[in-house]
Amino acid sequence: MLLTASAVVTNLGSHGALIAAAFAVLDAGGSSRDVGLVAAARTLPLVLFLLVGGAVADRVPRHHVMVAANALNCVSQALFALLVLAGDPQLWQMMLLTALCGTGTAFFNPAAEGMLFASVSAEHANRAFAVFRMATSGAALGGAALGGMMVAAMGPGWVLAVDAVSFAGAGLLRAFLDVGATTARRAGGGLLSDLRDGWTEFRSRPWLWSIVLQFSVVVAVVGAAESVYGPLVARDELGGPAPWGYAMGAFGAGTLAGALLMMRWKPRRLLLVGTLCVFPLALPSAGLAIPLPAWALCLVMLVSGAAIEVFAVNWMTTMHQEIPEEMFSRVSAYDWFGSLSMLPLATALAGPAEAAFGRTEALWGCAALVVLATALVLLVPDVRQITRRPTKQVTGPGAAEDHGVTVAEDHGPGVAEDHGPTAPERLAAGS
Repeated sequence: MLLTASAVVTNLGSHGALIAAAFAVLDAGGSSRDVGLVAAARTLPLVLFLLVGGAVADRVPRHHVMVAANALNCVSQALFALLVLAGDPQLWQMMLLTALCGTGTAFFNPAAEGMLFASVSAEHANRAFAVFRMATSGAALGGAALGGMMVAAMGPGWVLAVDAVSFAGAGLLRAFLDVGATTARRAGGGLLSDLRDGWTEFRSRPWLWSIVLQFSVVVAVVGAAESVYGPLVARDELGGPAPWGYAMGAFGAGTLAGALLMMRWKPRRLLLVGTLCVFPLALPSAGLAIPLPAWALCLVMLVSGAAIEVFAVNWMTTMHQEIPEEMFSRVSAYDWFGSLSMLPLATALAGPAEAAFGRTEALWGCAALVVLATALVLLVPDVRQITRRPTKQVTGPGAAEDHGVTVAEDHGPGVAEDHGPTAPERLAAGS
């Protein structure tokens, strides 16, 4: 409960702060290029330090890593707020403080997922992950809406200050987490040795690295469509920014609906069902390419939001079932790293692609890449064969003796018990 509550507090503040940071740059006289530079300053250290963050979180108590990351984010956002409130913040200052926030996130995400996986029993995993994602998705949606209203009413500086307070509150909640029931982890070798062990674990599972490769493409093209093409289509074809805001709100509502569904639905073939639910992520790009009227675009976004949430809960359940507890954070770091790796490049190339091929053609290309990447993943046997094991057969993460795919008696194909988040964070963290 404390883990979920602290994540809700953090999401409420941080998603409002993303809007506030953009308007802080614009209010300081910056251009759209400057907004992009500040956004890149957050993304680059996030990608660079994810693997180190995962290794650290598997070496030291994860809740300590989370509290330290929250402290770094709190300080960086507080200084950002002071600069904005004092007036005349410089671009390099905003980039530096945003980079510090991205660094904190890089250490926080793998530790948080490892902590979540370690604190949930196999019996309650599906429902617990659905509740967690419903709470955090709702907080993200509410935080973005509240942040936009607060920026309009109070200015971006005060919203950044609220974000700093939210990080402080989340860190305080996490300091009280009960970690007595988590499995003790033996000390490993050096940091590089831990990274190699995590890579060995990651690459030994075709279902794991193939889906991460899939999401490196999916996150990239969906991110480009949402952040670049969506607002342009809304401006030129739908009458202004409001319809795109409604569409993004519908996507958030869809994630909540998907989480509610997964509280009760426990599909047997976890990754097969999850992967089939990635195909609808091609619909928003196709809808923008046509373009659909605003009401139809909202419906498409609602469906895609629900679909990605079904994937996300099944993905987290599979990770919890198949990955050893002592490897949770390192594998999660490779997941995050792979899924986000192509996003900065895709957003940077979105403009040149539009100029070279046309916006409509670029959007159809985004939709086609989602379909192609997802169809290729279905060719991987493990993706089709991994099944949910009955609770009575699960003795805890890391309990099995081997790493291969097995056929369980009377239960169909499954994966051995010793061992593949989210984009998304962006795709509700994606994979």
